[in-house]
Amino acid sequence: MANRMAAKPQTEQKHPDEWNQDLNPDRLAGQNIGGTAEDRERMTRTAYDVKPVHGALRDMKDDELKQIPILDPGTRLRQGATYLDLERGAFTATGEMSVHADQAVVPKDGVHYETWNKLTGTERG
Repeated sequence: MANRMAAKPQTEQKHPDEWNQDLNPDRLAGQNIGGTAEDRERMTRTAYDVKPVHGALRDMKDDELKQIPILDPGTRLRQGATYLDLERGAFTATGEMSVHADQAVVPKDGVHYETWNKLTGTERG
């Protein structure tokens, strides 16, 4: 059991404390070794809260809008995860990607599949 939480190479600090921030300002950025990005995604605004998005999705009911998370600007996206930029469409994130101030981004795993299909226009009539 002592080996169950073996340290990952990415978590090792390679430089002295006094230089670490200068040499590695975004040390674990893009690494899929922790739950930080996922935790931030769970505590986001919703489409109901973001007025431009609320207006753009006026065909959806308020209770549906309250179930659609909109990631905050600056949120780092998880490598390999699927997201929807409400203006540009669906995409798969790479490790260096984060949400820009002019984007309204929805994580695919943060919404019900029927809501995702409605957002992406792939719902069946």
